Amino acid sequence: MKIILKVHDVECRYGAHAVLKGMSLEIPRGSFLGIIGPNAAGKSTLLKTLAATLKPVCGAVYFRDEDITRIPRRDLAREVAVVPQESSFSFPFSAHEVVLMGRLPHQGRFSRATRRDLAVVRSAMEATNCWHLRDRNVLELSGGERQRVVLARALAQEPGVILLDEPIAHLDLSAQLDVLDVLKEMNRRQGLTVIAIFHDLNLAAQYSGSLILLQEGKIYAAGEPDRVLTVDNIKEVYGADVLVVKHPLTGTPQVIPLPRVNAEPGNGIRPRLHLIWAEAPERS
Repeated sequence: MKIILKVHDVECRYGAHAVLKGMSLEIPRGSFLGIIGPNAAGKSTLLKTLAATLKPVCGAVYFRDEDITRIPRRDLAREVAVVPQESSFSFPFSAHEVVLMGRLPHQGRFSRATRRDLAVVRSAMEATNCWHLRDRNVLELSGGERQRVVLARALAQEPGVILLDEPIAHLDLSAQLDVLDVLKEMNRRQGLTVIAIFHDLNLAAQYSGSLILLQEGKIYAAGEPDRVLTVDNIKEVYGADVLVVKHPLTGTPQVIPLPRVNAEPGNGIRPRLHLIWAEAPERS
């Protein structure tokens, strides 16, 4: 499978603090890659490096074999779209106007929106279930509604790669599934390469074809979800005791946290044992 993004020996720093440490990674075209790991593991920094908004102090990121930092921003925007963790707006644009901004990389400097631009915008908004918000002031939308609009703007770019930093963080469960279903469908049907940061390990396993687990700026484990989401890996990286079982329908790994109960004497906690007694029927 052809490699679309390659991370080669990348190191990123914020001041004297190293966040990514000699990271190397190859991402095939058309893959759905989930990035997981605890806070401060380097997930968002990796995404910024892939988006060329953060230049590594060592190493390089290659997009289709070309150093991504040397690709003009307008050209890169036709290929790579980014959905940040949070988006802020300073002006009262309508939701439709915000999504239409996704067409800017495909337009001339002073050109107006074409019929095709408008059709692409409508399709993106319908796919993310925000077409009904098209005339609403984006400043008046809820966090979840705004996130749908931002995702629609990214899809309106018609990218080959979409980078998402916790795209479902402000959505309720039903909306989370709607967004992930859209991304999965585009990944399957159109070959869209999806690279997304997840905090929910179960959703990461359910939707991602492969995962990378980060720990302190390095890749601790990588591969298919059942190889990455193991009891030992989660204990080592997250410091949490869990059960890992197979989903009864899909067979993907599902992570069940175990409660941290301090059973030392005097803490007031008593183990409970429930017995169910059934008498045997009398024989005639």
